[in-house]
Amino acid sequence: MSKHLQLTFAILVTMLATAVAAFAQDAKLSFERLSALETKARDVVEVNVDGKLLELAKRVTAKINDKDAKTVGQAISGLKGIYVRVYNFAEVNQYDPADIDIIRSELSSPAWQRVANVRSKRNDQKVDIYTMFTGDLMSGAAVLISDTKSVALVNVIGVIDIETLVELGGRMNIPKVEIERDTKSVEIKPTN
Repeated sequence: MSKHLQLTFAILVTMLATAVAAFAQDAKLSFERLSALETKARDVVEVNVDGKLLELAKRVTAKINDKDAKTVGQAISGLKGIYVRVYNFAEVNQYDPADIDIIRSELSSPAWQRVANVRSKRNDQKVDIYTMFTGDLMSGAAVLISDTKSVALVNVIGVIDIETLVELGGRMNIPKVEIERDTKSVEIKPTN
């Protein structure tokens, strides 16, 4: 009986690990949905840092004898990929807002939580920031910025160590933020 129990436990642990890995992979957005933007854009920027390139960055930062570089290495140690797309248009309102609402609908799934939603009437800019958690760990983040002549999307996949990033605040062009802690929540406040 105990061998059956051990086998059942091993199968359950394997299934749980597979489910967690599959859930973390869900943090990657469907960039192919933005093809309508690409055909209309004057300029397109596409950045994919994953796989061997990300592993190289991790190895290089680990070997540099600099405190900031080591901190960056620690912050990116759990990352699986960083993806950036920027679409610049020649004229105002040249793209259909429905083209980016497709990504907003993907980010409105229960796996994602909206952290910030900023709307500026002055330049019709919209900024949405989302996070995805696997258990207590942030396993993904997405930032979607749009205005009348451009759209930018940043998607970070993998475990993100916020406290390590905060430690870099004010250095290396990373904004300084303060984290106020209490027993119920963590609040992140930008500093001036």
